[in-house]
Amino acid sequence: MHNPHDPRVLPMRDGVSPSCVVLPSTGSGLLLDFLCQRLPAVARADWLRRMAAGEVVDEHGRAAGAATVFTAGLRYYYYRELAHELALPFHERVLYHDEHLLVADKPHFLPVVPGGQYLQETLLVRLKRRLGLPELSPVHRIDAGTAGLVLFSVQRATRGSYQALFRERAIRKVYEAIAPWRADLPLPRVQQSRLEESGHFFRMHEVPGVPNAITAIDVIERSAGLARYRLEPITGRRHQLRVQMAALGLPLVGDTLYPQVNDAAPGDWSNPLQLLARKLQFTDPLTGQRQHFVSTLRLRDLRDWEGVEG
Repeated sequence: MHNPHDPRVLPMRDGVSPSCVVLPSTGSGLLLDFLCQRLPAVARADWLRRMAAGEVVDEHGRAAGAATVFTAGLRYYYYRELAHELALPFHERVLYHDEHLLVADKPHFLPVVPGGQYLQETLLVRLKRRLGLPELSPVHRIDAGTAGLVLFSVQRATRGSYQALFRERAIRKVYEAIAPWRADLPLPRVQQSRLEESGHFFRMHEVPGVPNAITAIDVIERSAGLARYRLEPITGRRHQLRVQMAALGLPLVGDTLYPQVNDAAPGDWSNPLQLLARKLQFTDPLTGQRQHFVSTLRLRDLRDWEGVEG
């Protein structure tokens, strides 16, 4: 039976799987006009070029052209492109790979999935291109600035089993972070707060209300006014660790979003966010095997800051 959610009407190209746009339930006119209005970042001439190359295809595998009319509810697939993309001089490492699961060690600055100014220089596309895995998909995500472990599903048929680990909180996630030391803050502690979008870019902030973000926090070591913390998020809200630590007066070293936006210049890799996805532990839902993965990456040594003001 035809599956309209299956993007294989266009094959993976250089590690990039096709993107999808669904036509609304109402509308008329030309498909080309709709695409120009819905996706204005792509110029009309570019849509015409892609159509001429057979790279705009509907869910039934029919190529669209300049005269194709709008058909309500139909899905169209196309390849996302970037004219210019900054090369990232950092390399991922595959720690584990079987027929269902892949675990990668991601360096600082490398995004997990395409978005914004990055497409080829993302962990997902690099791995798809390198390993030839068209159905590879992250089961969870970490920020581009965060280094460490990312869990991927290798095939769509078993993806839901691994996604359930996170949904049902059946996976232990351990992070390390470097941030200021506060002698007056009792540790260990379990930080519970409510996080919502702040309305400023994609930043989050704490607000009054029923907690939806829970993190266990403890200190591993401290030196020179800083400390290395162990953070175990029980929930998985966006930027949870960064927001909660900043709210406690412990903004992570190298954080360019919290408590204030302070973006580095393009190509400046000198001050990476000191946050590392260190461990993942879970029982494999397919094999029943206990899995325990540890990142090979490290944050900076606290002694690097000894004698440095602030």
